[in-house]
Amino acid sequence: MAARTPLLCQDPPATPAITCVKKLAESPNLNSIPSNYAYYTNPTETTASDPDDPIPTVDLSLLTSDDADQKSKAIQELGRACQEWGFFMVVNHGIPEALMKAMLEAIDEFFNLPEEEKPEFQPKNVLEPIRYGTSFNTAKEKVFFWRDFLKVYVHPAFHCPDKPQSLRE
Repeated sequence: MAARTPLLCQDPPATPAITCVKKLAESPNLNSIPSNYAYYTNPTETTASDPDDPIPTVDLSLLTSDDADQKSKAIQELGRACQEWGFFMVVNHGIPEALMKAMLEAIDEFFNLPEEEKPEFQPKNVLEPIRYGTSFNTAKEKVFFWRDFLKVYVHPAFHCPDKPQSLRE
């Protein structure tokens, strides 16, 4: 019996360059994962936390509290979330729900722009104030992250893509 070559994690010969996860996910004829998106871990190494542990929540109002004990406890919880999880959910931040919704809608508009409009936001320098991409430095990395991102600096100077207009607003 002839050996079969697995499809997973091999670059298809006639696939155009995949520049973002969204494009990868929407590829109609994709029958394998491009090798630059295949990440292998040591199967004997476990990094998973208890699935019943909730994502850490940081109450931002406690970080600015006048009560020193509350503030100290909040800082410790923030430190633990960063060390043990690497991320956290923020509550009581004071950002209006309507503004958060409008921002998510504008970001969705950005990621749904035609692919030919996005390269201007993929600068060579990773320190640019506006940067769109799928990984930190695709020119040097062999494996890309399973995410697309848009980074903008808004302080001390406001930087934002000029499209879609709703994002700038």
